[in-house]
This record gives sequence, structure tokens and C-alpha cells, in this order.
Amino acid sequence: MKALLCKELRLAAHPTLFLFTAFGALVLVPDYPYGAVFLFGCLACMITFQYGRETNDVLFSALLPVSRGQIVAARLVTVCAMQLCQLVLSLPFAFLRVRLFPQGNAVGIEANAAFYGCMLLAYALFNLVYFAEFYRTAYRAGAAFFKAFLPVLVVIAAMETCAHLPATAFMDGVSADALVKQLPVTAAGLAAYLACNPLAWAIGSKRFRRVDL
Repeated sequence: MKALLCKELRLAAHPTLFLFTAFGALVLVPDYPYGAVFLFGCLACMITFQYGRETNDVLFSALLPVSRGQIVAARLVTVCAMQLCQLVLSLPFAFLRVRLFPQGNAVGIEANAAFYGCMLLAYALFNLVYFAEFYRTAYRAGAAFFKAFLPVLVVIAAMETCAHLPATAFMDGVSADALVKQLPVTAAGLAAYLACNPLAWAIGSKRFRRVDL
């Protein structure tokens, strides 16, 4: 597995995977729709899969003395590492934003605990659908992206809607009281992320074993 991960990072990962990881810093931009951070994270995944398709990485990996389940696992770990690094990298910028722009975000939700919970949920659903769809054929990277991005759009829309409804307006706050109320959202997002990724591997591996390369 270690050798496969090295192959993923050195040969299979498109440069945008590393570039878009740094886009977590966008939470420092004033009056910016932070849901766009999700978009860049999902695009990085799709571009890497597409890059692998064009360079015959799927066939190359299948010829290695490893199982197809290990191939899927290595790619999933690479994608998850990018997503989690993006999240961790954005945290200091989110704290800095509160100090620099205390007036809040005029165009969307704040980069707060609820935002990060939704971010984890969105990535969990994206990974689940994308790996299941891509490894159905191990070829259609774009089609899998459009199907996988639909639940991400639903999460973004629900997040922004809840942040502006009176009953759930606490999701847009950065006060101590608001952050305490947001913790269940963060916990739910984390639970979904921990549950969906093993399921994404299981479904992707099962379907990949059936693909005739």
C-alpha cells in the first residue's frame, strides 16, 4: 500500500490536486461564497481521475502485483488526504478572518463550525457517488463528476438556506453560543465522512473487479 500511495502522489496525482488544496485559504476572502471551496476540492478529484485515464494509469495499476481493491484504496486515501489537508489548511485563515472582518460575510455562510460540518458532509457524499460511478467503467471521469456533484450542490444550497432562516440562523454565527449550537452539525458531517468513505471503497472495489480492462 505504501508503494501504491507513493505512485499516486508522484505519478498519478495531477498538479491541480496540490494547487486546489491550498484554496482552503479562500475563507479569508471577504464577502465570498465559501461553498466554492467545495467546488475546487471536487474538481481536483475529477481532474486527477481524468489525468489518470489519459495516461492509462488504470491499466498500469492493474498490471501491478496488487489487488484492485488496493488500487481503489490508494486513490481514495489520496483524495481524502487532499480534502482533509484543505480543511486543516483553511482553519487558521478562518480564525484570522473573524478578527479582520468582524462584520461577517455578506454573501453567504461564515467559515464556522457548521460550515466545516457541511464541508465534511459534502465531500463524504461526493466520494461515495464518485468512486461508485467511476469504477463502474474505470473510464468515465466526467460523467461520474456530474453525478457526484449533485449531492454537493444540495448540501451547499441547504447550508446557505439554513444560515439565513430565522430558526437556524445560528449556523451563520461565530459567537461562542452559536458555535456550541453548531457542534452537532460538525459531528454529523464528521460521522458521515467516516462512514461514507469505507462504503465508497467497498462499492468502488466491487465494481472495479468486474471491469474488463
